[in-house]
Amino acid sequence: MRGAEIMKSFLPASPFAAALGFDIVSLEPDRAVLRLPFDEKIVTIGDVVHGGAIATLVDTTAMAAAWCTDDVPESMRGTTVALNVSFVSAARAADLTATGTVVKRGGTLCHCEVEVTDGTKVVAKGLVTYKLG
Repeated sequence: MRGAEIMKSFLPASPFAAALGFDIVSLEPDRAVLRLPFDEKIVTIGDVVHGGAIATLVDTTAMAAAWCTDDVPESMRGTTVALNVSFVSAARAADLTATGTVVKRGGTLCHCEVEVTDGTKVVAKGLVTYKLG
């Protein structure tokens, strides 16, 4: 089973991802696009999406991009080693789309960039180091 197929099975089965309502938009080699539908349960106040929900979207999108490879490790484990999120503007009452790209693959580490938009503007940017296997 290739990495994208693993992600297609894993993400819908993950209780946390399901609780937030993540949708897979696309999975390609070294690239993943996920969507976080707006829901009043993920706001911090008013209609502003909580930064923790956005950071989780960044992390999950990077993880999915890291797994989108034909070189699937023997161990089906993985973990985020480093996560940096810069919030660029407020996300207000909008579905968010995150595009994650693997910038560099090492032995077991993948360095990823993620950009989150609300359909009209960039909301956040992330740098993630993810360990496969």
